[in-house]
Amino acid sequence: MSQPASPPIPRLSATILLVRDRPAFEVLMVKRHHQIDFASGALVFPGGKTEASDSDEAWADRVLGWDQYDPATRTLRIAAIREAYEEAGLLLARTEEGDVWTGAPEAVAARSAVARGEASFFDLVAGFRLKLDLGALTPFARWITPVMMPKRFDTHFYLAVAPADQLAVCDGYETVDAEWIPPGEALAMAADGRRTIIFPTRMNLKLLAESRDAQSATAAALARPGVVVTPWVEQRDTGQVLVIPPDAGYGAVEEDLASVGA
Repeated sequence: MSQPASPPIPRLSATILLVRDRPAFEVLMVKRHHQIDFASGALVFPGGKTEASDSDEAWADRVLGWDQYDPATRTLRIAAIREAYEEAGLLLARTEEGDVWTGAPEAVAARSAVARGEASFFDLVAGFRLKLDLGALTPFARWITPVMMPKRFDTHFYLAVAPADQLAVCDGYETVDAEWIPPGEALAMAADGRRTIIFPTRMNLKLLAESRDAQSATAAALARPGVVVTPWVEQRDTGQVLVIPPDAGYGAVEEDLASVGA
């Protein structure tokens, strides 16, 4: 008898929850292009797979906090910042004088070339004499796709306060819309079918909705146990459900497998 194929190795990825308190506590969500093969048409947080360039040692002179993090953590944080830039036009960086960067039209215009690999994200950051602010990110959650899925991701979620003077705009390539939404409202729109939001995103919106503002959300993230969430399937009388660890901070969760989606 042939042995079952080994589950695919999860791809390392980084996702960023960008929040603001004006005019209310909101999180930035982008709508995935319908032609994208993962979560097409869904509202998600900006994010994606890490790239080899995210680990380049040349970043040592172009990030704040290089010596504070191990190589794997640096790679993930650089990837999260890059994805926020590519998908939403927001860049978490500081000038060489230490000021929060307020943005530039030229940087927004260069997004498409960077996202398509036609230009270097590192060169863009260096050209503006910026340093990525790795310390602006707070670990929020970590999810690994279940073993039975054909595509698997080891996704590190980060929380960050969005730069006040930069405008979020979708890239029109991977994302076709960008909007600031109160977490509770996003959950309501998913519940009544106005928006498609996949299971991990909904669970992290649920966590975020427990906070009243960016400061309390950051404090809650720092206080949460760092439990890696790898959902698994269990059988119930009503059918199969997806279950996550009860000590991960989300409470007791059982999701009808048929409703989970991508």
